Amino acid sequence: MIGVVATLKVQPAKAAEFEKTFLDLAAKVKANEPGCLVYQLTKSRTEEGVYKVLELYASADALKHHGGTDYFKAAGAAMGPTMAGAPVIEYLDAVE
Repeated sequence: MIGVVATLKVQPAKAAEFEKTFLDLAAKVKANEPGCLVYQLTKSRTEEGVYKVLELYASADALKHHGGTDYFKAAGAAMGPTMAGAPVIEYLDAVE
């Protein structure tokens, strides 16, 4: 399994727009990607405008498929104007 933690900084005034776009993306991921075991948006309790996406994929192929979907690319383009900086992506290997 492969884990991903994506830290996203969002302009506070555009948080509602960001959340709506992301939740639409998450619904598509959950409906169409059986190899994506967890895809959860979380919001920091201590840092305004900071979100973390917690992701868990069954395999490297499942992660690659996720990044190549049309709906992922479209959501990225739609979320771009809401961001306050570049995303920080951390990849993790499961310990089993």
